Amino acid sequence: MARKRFQLTEEQIRELKAAYHRCKDGPTRTRYQAVMLYGTGYPTEEIEEITECSRSSLMGWCRAYREGGVEALEDHRRGGNRAKLKPEQIEELGERLRRYTPRDLFGEGAATVDGRLWTVADLAQAVERWYGVRYKSRSSYCRLFDLCGFSYQRPAKVYKSRSAAKVAEFEEWVEKNCSMWHRRLRRR
Repeated sequence: MARKRFQLTEEQIRELKAAYHRCKDGPTRTRYQAVMLYGTGYPTEEIEEITECSRSSLMGWCRAYREGGVEALEDHRRGGNRAKLKPEQIEELGERLRRYTPRDLFGEGAATVDGRLWTVADLAQAVERWYGVRYKSRSSYCRLFDLCGFSYQRPAKVYKSRSAAKVAEFEEWVEKNCSMWHRRLRRR
């Protein structure tokens, strides 16, 4: 069986422990812990069990640490929906959302029947029209509502294809037929 070639010095162990205790990000702490355990001689299987990582991840983290130190274990992802709008644009967006209704901007194309309240679909359309920006996820638009001082509420489902005349006709039919059935039941 081959011996591990990766061994940490006392100074490296202290550095990893200090980074571990400073860090608030769970996945990054896991990487610090896994590298520290591996570099101090823990068996790979135990490390995988303790940290719930795969062997390939563990080896990748150790390689990254050897090449770049503690900083290489930090999360450097930027995410697909990073701040696409500047703070002043978000402030301006909030003002515009208060000034206009979806009906003002989109007419019959507004997401709600009356077009008075902003929905995620309307916000997405407005942001793209005003700023040329499109976010990847619905939660990003919910976050924009929050940043603009709007609360998010799920709208009641209203079907645009629903005809008020047909609904009234149906309700009239139900009332007429129900009263007829009630009369028949009373006679019995």
